[in-house]
Amino acid sequence: MTEHTPRVIATDAALELIERLKGIHGALMFHQSGGCCDGSAPMCWPEGDYRTGASDVRLGEIGGCAFWMSESQFEYWQHTQLIIDVVPGRGGMFSLEGPEGMRFLTRSRLFDDEETLALAPVEHGGD
Repeated sequence: MTEHTPRVIATDAALELIERLKGIHGALMFHQSGGCCDGSAPMCWPEGDYRTGASDVRLGEIGGCAFWMSESQFEYWQHTQLIIDVVPGRGGMFSLEGPEGMRFLTRSRLFDDEETLALAPVEHGGD
């Protein structure tokens, strides 16, 4: 079986914060915000509090949590690996990490040719 290139990964610091948040809130999920009031940031929610639909794409998991983004946004980001990190500061007012004095941040890098051939498949919210 071929190992897939993950479309989304997280830094150790982000994984530590995810574990802390899971201890407080239970199961979590992420949705990459496309802008608006919280800017373009990964938003962390209790699992099921953000409703995904057929226009959302599940890129994979970080820290055991599903990571989603809109299909239209995926069209722009499909050639990049998302690297979820965490930095001090106040981020999105709707994301769970805010009270911790931290905010999740998305970094990215382009896939190389070999990685592109082994990309993990995505699933749609309606799947």
